[in-house]
Amino acid sequence: MSETLASTPYGTLPTAASLPQRKPVSLPRLHEMRERGEKITMLTAYDATFAAAADSAGVETLLIGDSLGMVCQGLSSTVGVTLDTMCYHTESVARGLRRVQGTAWIVADLPFGSYQESKEQAIRSASALMHAGAHMIKLEGGGWTTETVAFLVERGIPVCGHLGLTPQTVHALGGYRVQGRSDSDAQRLRRDAMALQDAGADMLVLEMVPAALAAELTPELPRCHTIGIGSGKGTAGQVLVMHDMLGMGLGKTPKFVRNFMAGNDSVRDAMAAYVAAVKDGSFPDDRLHAW
Repeated sequence: MSETLASTPYGTLPTAASLPQRKPVSLPRLHEMRERGEKITMLTAYDATFAAAADSAGVETLLIGDSLGMVCQGLSSTVGVTLDTMCYHTESVARGLRRVQGTAWIVADLPFGSYQESKEQAIRSASALMHAGAHMIKLEGGGWTTETVAFLVERGIPVCGHLGLTPQTVHALGGYRVQGRSDSDAQRLRRDAMALQDAGADMLVLEMVPAALAAELTPELPRCHTIGIGSGKGTAGQVLVMHDMLGMGLGKTPKFVRNFMAGNDSVRDAMAAYVAAVKDGSFPDDRLHAW
């Protein structure tokens, strides 16, 4: 880091973590972690400083989620987030990692309305996020999205899917409810997950899916790494909204969240505790954080 950047008057970003054999996270490295049974950790990040802190704590994947609409902008849902806003925050995260020689894999959400119109619209939107610094884009839903996923993957854009509770369509789902409880819903979710893997998706967020179903699905998706949130410990990795796991949520704390600031002296320590808990299997606890 240059002397100028290191001595900025409005805060200095933390240095990269001194982790053993630290190297940039990539799709092959994520596959290697999966093969040896090591859990993948993911946290949301929306700015340079917190992105650098998460990277320093050893978080492998950072998600610039459209959840920023709720935790940063104060919106009531993710629907009002624009592509321009997502690009701004993606650029901020990417700059933060560059300044500390960070190694985390950057995933950015395609916001509502930026990919539903057509495959061509989807690739324009995905390209904007990639230009902003994303390594992978995430989109919600199954069914019709598989054709879009294949279109993007064929053109060199890594894709993360998102099934279960999909916040962009929460009104169509009837609210923030567990998805996949009935046999028919579970079968549809399984079909959608398999189709996304076949379309080339490398990762798949499973949100508020019954723990038993998520644990069954994970080994059935060897080429698509499941990342759980409120879906039990049987997934290949875990993700939480950063503000939630730091005990800073604006509303009611979801059941699947654990406050990692409790007992820790700094944000970085809390993030490192989260990484350790996911890696050793102590978080999530299916009795407390899942359905």
